[in-house]
Amino acid sequence: MVPPSHRRSLRRRRTALLSVGAVAAAGLGAVPFVMNANAGAVELARQALPAKDGWAASGSGTTGGSKASSARVYTVSTRAQLVKALGAATNSAPKIIKVKGKINANTNAAGKALTCADYASGTGYSLAAYLKSPSGAQEKARAAAQAKQKKNIVFMVPANTTIVGVPGTKAGITGGSLQVKNADNVIIRNLSLTNTRDCFPAWDPDDGDTGNWNSEYDSITLRGATHVWVDHNTFSDGPNYDSAAKAYFGRKYQRHDGALDITNGSDLVTVERNRFTNHDKTMLIGSSDTDSVGKLRVSIHHNVWKGVTQRAPLARIGQIHVYNNFYDTTTLNGYAHSYSINSRAKAQVIAERNYWKVPAGQKVSKLLSGDGTGAIAGTGNLVNGKATNLVAAYNAANSKKLKTTANWTPSLTARLQTTATNLPTSLTTTTGAGVLP
Repeated sequence: MVPPSHRRSLRRRRTALLSVGAVAAAGLGAVPFVMNANAGAVELARQALPAKDGWAASGSGTTGGSKASSARVYTVSTRAQLVKALGAATNSAPKIIKVKGKINANTNAAGKALTCADYASGTGYSLAAYLKSPSGAQEKARAAAQAKQKKNIVFMVPANTTIVGVPGTKAGITGGSLQVKNADNVIIRNLSLTNTRDCFPAWDPDDGDTGNWNSEYDSITLRGATHVWVDHNTFSDGPNYDSAAKAYFGRKYQRHDGALDITNGSDLVTVERNRFTNHDKTMLIGSSDTDSVGKLRVSIHHNVWKGVTQRAPLARIGQIHVYNNFYDTTTLNGYAHSYSINSRAKAQVIAERNYWKVPAGQKVSKLLSGDGTGAIAGTGNLVNGKATNLVAAYNAANSKKLKTTANWTPSLTARLQTTATNLPTSLTTTTGAGVLP
């Protein structure tokens, strides 16, 4: 006979597991707490990516700093504290960094706010002089000023690290760039990542037909990174929107680069339950048409894309699964929609059971893009609630056709919902920073 105390314990455990199963069955994605038979609820900072939750669950999975000793758990609320907690990029011992409140990356070691003028000081750079001669001495001065800003706002994230926002504190980083370079096993969750702005964009007269301004810094950059879980974050250019930027040499002086870029052979990445908003070049997968064959495997699911111009994502080479996302293509704060998903350089994209909210007059053929070599497979996509063959619509209107079959079949799909119908409603309250308790 099982003792009464053990029966009560079993009932509690059964109830917890049923609750988790009910949430998963409802398609609500990663749950706030992961139950462990021996330890009860696992706190947010020590949670690992659930099994079969996208490409980052492949192989050894993604655990971040969940096994960190108590001595390697840090709570930070300033830039200086964040730098100290991150330590050397080569130190791969597990660590957890809890971000409490909003950290301004554009501050010095004493916490004094820094401006673009502070970074330019002593370099000889001025925008007025650069516009007169964007080469030679002024280009060197621009590069020097940019290097000063980069040293201050780029944070290198070591392997086996979890960075998580403390619930209830409006946690986030403004003006900063988290970079995971040649590191494995990283988790970034529950952060508001805003206004990652380059003070010193460079003019490239050979970019495109008429030249263009190019800026540095993504809110999150993955370069040669593996096993990365990016979950429940909010990305935005606010409050410095590109729509307010002036034009020089006939092109907008754009100070923002990507929101989340996955390049240089990065692999086994899961991006879920994030909100991407008020941004132009949002997510780049693959830095070039020859980035890394056999890598760039990325799962993108249950995200909200609202007020996003393009690259949601732009994919090259890899095997990318895009499912159960909600795209609202209505213009927001001057960010007008160009396209959502671009498959090029033989990328193998499977886009299924996503929902697009499209304003009257916008062509469905504009939701996709490609160079004639990439594939976009998948069914169950809805446009304003109606089942729509997005690839057929695109191919009917374009000479460079998207291929309709992919060379792989997803298997790590624990969170896949069978229908996209309820996504506009369900994702409103389950995505972005500040949702996790």
